[in-house]
Amino acid sequence: MATPLPPHQSPSAQPSAEELAVRAEQERQTKKMLIIASIAALLLLALLALAVYFLLQPATPTDKIRDVFIIVVALESLIIGVALIILIIQLASLINLLQNEVRPILHATSETVNTLRGTVQFLGEEVIEPVMKLNGYLASLKRMLELLGIKPK
Repeated sequence: MATPLPPHQSPSAQPSAEELAVRAEQERQTKKMLIIASIAALLLLALLALAVYFLLQPATPTDKIRDVFIIVVALESLIIGVALIILIIQLASLINLLQNEVRPILHATSETVNTLRGTVQFLGEEVIEPVMKLNGYLASLKRMLELLGIKPK
């Protein structure tokens, strides 16, 4: 889906040098993050392969490694719990934002639309309708004068 253009920019207008620089910087940042993530994934995969290799050796004390792994999993579950608490707090903050800031804006916008609707209806009844009737009366008077021969066609 195409990105929307700013109101001052038409579809045929060329982006400015500043916009091109911003886009190029964003692309560089995206490529940089992708490269870092790829390197981290490869490093993690290599460490996992190395760990499996050493665990398969006959002299490896697997019971001690198992205990260390259980401790690591417990610490990881604590970190995940903290992350979930932070996520819940952020979600509560978002809900608060929607209820206390976005809802009043929507309410005010709705009131504005209703006011505009009433104004348009009033103008239609009080200004446009009488002008249209007057135009109709004048057109009929003009036609009557043309038929009577008082006013030339």
